Amino acid sequence: MTTLKVHNIETAPEESKPLLENSQKAFGMIPGLHGVLAGSPQILKAYQTLHELFTQSSFNNDELTVVWQTINVEHACHYCVPAHTGIAKMMKVDDAITTALRNETSLADAKLEALRTFTLSMVRTRGNVSQEDLNIFYAAGYGEAQVLDIILGLSQKTISNYTNHIANTPVDTPFKKFAWSKENVVS
Repeated sequence: MTTLKVHNIETAPEESKPLLENSQKAFGMIPGLHGVLAGSPQILKAYQTLHELFTQSSFNNDELTVVWQTINVEHACHYCVPAHTGIAKMMKVDDAITTALRNETSLADAKLEALRTFTLSMVRTRGNVSQEDLNIFYAAGYGEAQVLDIILGLSQKTISNYTNHIANTPVDTPFKKFAWSKENVVS
């Protein structure tokens, strides 16, 4: 098992301190992921910026959750799946969506299922999706902007998922009740 240091405001590099202070203000705590990312002010700033940009993308809360959790589950991120389960609840996303995503089962809503399937294809093919994949995605009502927005979400999730794998980041207390592991997926 590997680990990286989880910084707080006192132990973080000087350039990371104001970024962690922003996290404290925004979340009422410093998420463990942010504490780990603080070891490099550049990656913490990149992550926070990507998060802000992705939440301002063309996707609504359900769609943001579909993209985030599809990537988190495919990458088997022990930290992000429970965190985004809690975040989805705060965003008032239907629990049925979250449950299906966590269990890797189809979503009842055809448009959201098209988003899940296309996002999964993007991850699995590392962006080398087929024209057929694109056509199906477009037929569901999405367009080129959403293809690019998924890439933005993938950028954010790659930073967090890979960091959490290496750091073995402890799940934050508010999200422990949503613990998840790939081995326990109910299909």
